[in-house]
Amino acid sequence: MTDALQPPPKKNPQTRTVSPTRPPERRSRATLGLSAAAAEGRFALQVCADCQTVQYPPRDACRSCLSPDLPWRDVSPDGALLAETTVRTSPNLYFRERAPWRTGLVRLDAGPVVICHVHGDCAPRGPVRLWNLLDRAGQAVLLAVPQERMPRMEDDPQLRQMTSDPKHRRVLITDARHPAVPALIKALKAAGAVEIYVGEPETWRPSPGRAALAEMGVDLQPLDVTDTGSVQRLAAEYGGKTDILINTARFLRPGGVLARGDTAFARDEIEVNYLGLMRLAQAFGPAMCARTADGVNSAVAWVNILSADALSNAPDYGCFGASNAAALALSQSLRAEFRGAGLRVMNVLTGPTDDAWYQPLPPPKVGPAALARAIVDGLQRGLEDVCCGDVARDMHERFRRDPKVLECERTMAGDQP
Repeated sequence: MTDALQPPPKKNPQTRTVSPTRPPERRSRATLGLSAAAAEGRFALQVCADCQTVQYPPRDACRSCLSPDLPWRDVSPDGALLAETTVRTSPNLYFRERAPWRTGLVRLDAGPVVICHVHGDCAPRGPVRLWNLLDRAGQAVLLAVPQERMPRMEDDPQLRQMTSDPKHRRVLITDARHPAVPALIKALKAAGAVEIYVGEPETWRPSPGRAALAEMGVDLQPLDVTDTGSVQRLAAEYGGKTDILINTARFLRPGGVLARGDTAFARDEIEVNYLGLMRLAQAFGPAMCARTADGVNSAVAWVNILSADALSNAPDYGCFGASNAAALALSQSLRAEFRGAGLRVMNVLTGPTDDAWYQPLPPPKVGPAALARAIVDGLQRGLEDVCCGDVARDMHERFRRDPKVLECERTMAGDQP
């Protein structure tokens, strides 16, 4: 059984912070399909369209009939551990610094035998389940875990290297005025977050929820993502303490281009939703990237909460959706820039939230508790892409099948009888 993860000792400021290192990352183009599935928490392998043979490792032609038609499909992750060993030294610096490291062979019920990492709770030659996860290089790796959940299994050192679990970590939430913030604080505390900092924009303006947040024991600090100086001042004090940053800053107004008489609201949407993200990344990114190998409470994740309209826009909230599309594109650039240090970017695409700005829209909507659960679950599973709510999941599936069909459905919705 996994030993309980202990809180890290108080850090000595005179000791050197361990430099970030990454696991081996050379992969074939075919393997990227495995990484795409891992980013969403799915276990998918290539399955030959002609003979239905399940393939592993990923390849360009079927190992049975040589067909090149190998679509990715979700398959059963269950199997049996055939053999295992513990690596106690390695020529690779990443694994040498984290030894011992358990690896083994698993025969999947779907057919293939795979080499994988092995969770410490797996019994020799026992039944296991494979999790498709992303390592710190952003590449897919397979980890064998017990089929039945074990106590404290999330504290396993190998599993923790592949997730962004909030336990014993410090979290910065950038905007206290987001309606999901109280529920998010509760969920993070339940997950073991040790400190939570919350940015408060426009402190001169009364905030009805401020007293409730103060009673929850969080550290409220002035933070205006439209003001470079404000962002830099907070980063100077808290950038080296932040292990997980959750960007909740949002400026939302309904309406498309023709429904607005000028560009004032659109300018605010870009300032907060797009340029605000850039300011935060420039101020907090370097310090977080420097601490991705800093032990139990290393910096692990950057979370952006975005509207699913970023995938395919519609005129009801067209300008807001456009600013989120820009933010989504920017987050993909950040993902590449942070990957060198192993800092994970997680995008949470959400449908209409249950608040005043989406009041004209019919259900289903995303409640604060549901959004909070989706964020914490995504961190605990080490995901890069999370869809929250029925609307977001439906849009994501249709976007995956055919983006143009989704565009037609959304832009022509007002013409339907």
